[in-house]
Amino acid sequence: MSATSPRSAADPDCSPADGSPLPGDRRAGLGAAVWAALGIVYVLWGSTYLAIRVVVETMPPLLSGSLRFAAAGVLLAVGLAARRGPRVLRVTWRQFASAALVGVLLLVGGNGMVSLAERTVPSGLAALLVASVPLWVVVLRRAFGTRTGPATVAGVLVGLVGLVVLSAPGLTGQVGLTGLLTVMAAAVVWALGSVLAARLPMPADPFVASVYEMLAGAVGAFALSFLRGEPGRFDPAAVSTASWVGLGYLVLFGSIVAFTSYAWLLQRAPLPLVATYAYVNPVVAVFLGWMFASEALTWPILLGGAIVVAGVFLVARNER
Repeated sequence: MSATSPRSAADPDCSPADGSPLPGDRRAGLGAAVWAALGIVYVLWGSTYLAIRVVVETMPPLLSGSLRFAAAGVLLAVGLAARRGPRVLRVTWRQFASAALVGVLLLVGGNGMVSLAERTVPSGLAALLVASVPLWVVVLRRAFGTRTGPATVAGVLVGLVGLVVLSAPGLTGQVGLTGLLTVMAAAVVWALGSVLAARLPMPADPFVASVYEMLAGAVGAFALSFLRGEPGRFDPAAVSTASWVGLGYLVLFGSIVAFTSYAWLLQRAPLPLVATYAYVNPVVAVFLGWMFASEALTWPILLGGAIVVAGVFLVARNER
């Protein structure tokens, strides 16, 4: 992806005088592949919140994250090299540095903090708090000088109203404040990584970018886990079968399938539309948490879910 492509897609002043779409213009129309990839991110990432909760029950949070992204990065790199040749992994130093930075922000700052918080915060509530990502994306895009239409802002605000309604049952003092603040900080860092991914000189192939992001995330998570003393306390024999299965699910579906779909979307679809995954993920996460972990499912959750879907519709309609 060139350094100018995000501006061409987002800035109306970059369009031809006759209003015809530029080649690769994200507003030119969204094909079936975009919607399929968005559906994958919606469903699979929604399920990862429950999987993370299962993993951190008997595994250190940051160390398990490092194992997850190291395994996913290596498997993806081997698959790409086998299918298209080792040369496909060649990138410039600037592209490598950009991918590494984005990987640390998304996977250590974002995912890592969520994993830490889910030791005390229910998986559904964690997903609900991460739904604030679109708001921070809009704020950060404005800070970088990108104009945002009023309909997009309205869609984000509607979604955040749903977030407030959805979060009400969990904000009654039953969950520690530190865990809640940790998830909120994770949402801000994830939004920053998403915005930078569309602006930095990333590898042109989103799957190659994912490899370096995952490997950088694995190194960063391991460094932090080492500082926390997690490797010294890790006993593989004490890890439950459910945690190992959850880790395998996160590697295959949460990282390789969903994360590469997300990386592909960042280069093929409008960023505000991609960010709507944060509205749908909580609906999936809350349902799975209720079904498999006995997390509360009450009328505020049902009402909030409906408002969240309305916010997704508004943003998607504006970014068609």
